[in-house]
Amino acid sequence: MPVVVQAETRGDERGALLAYLEAQRGGIRRALHGLTEEQARSTPAASELSLLGLLKHVTLAERGWLNTFRGIEVSDAERQAEWEGSFTPGPAETVETVLALSAQVAAGTEAAVHAVESLDTTFVVPPAPWDKGGDFSWRWGLLHLIEEYARHAGHADIIRETIDGKGAFDLVFETGAMPEPDWSGQEGRE
Repeated sequence: MPVVVQAETRGDERGALLAYLEAQRGGIRRALHGLTEEQARSTPAASELSLLGLLKHVTLAERGWLNTFRGIEVSDAERQAEWEGSFTPGPAETVETVLALSAQVAAGTEAAVHAVESLDTTFVVPPAPWDKGGDFSWRWGLLHLIEEYARHAGHADIIRETIDGKGAFDLVFETGAMPEPDWSGQEGRE
């Protein structure tokens, strides 16, 4: 969802990557703004995706990747079970609880990124059915998280517009993520 991401302090690559990651997280979070629990769980588009399910999925994916970045091993069975259930919120997983988990995971990622010696530091991605795995840098990992969130933020846009017609800009302005632009000074600048 569209928001202005401020330029990083010169040379602050971590800050730039984290700012873009947070912008994409915000897009998915904002898609839930003002919805009832029923609307957040609804699947109004052609797929079985719900907004709450998308937020749960990207939050669990980020947490899983952070474990990978840190070298915390999880069994294949645990990873598969979490992934398979990641798009479906359980009865106790409400908008409030999943938003809280999202904030907690985001804080953990940001702390870890600031703590790692260099974004060139590598971690091992275990093989998966779709990829051979290997050594990857924290930089690659952050870019992958931005990609994951951005892809699903696009899904969230479509689902939210299908629910009540509110688009990304409506939600950005409604939540105060960005002020509504004043176009009055733009006349004649063609």
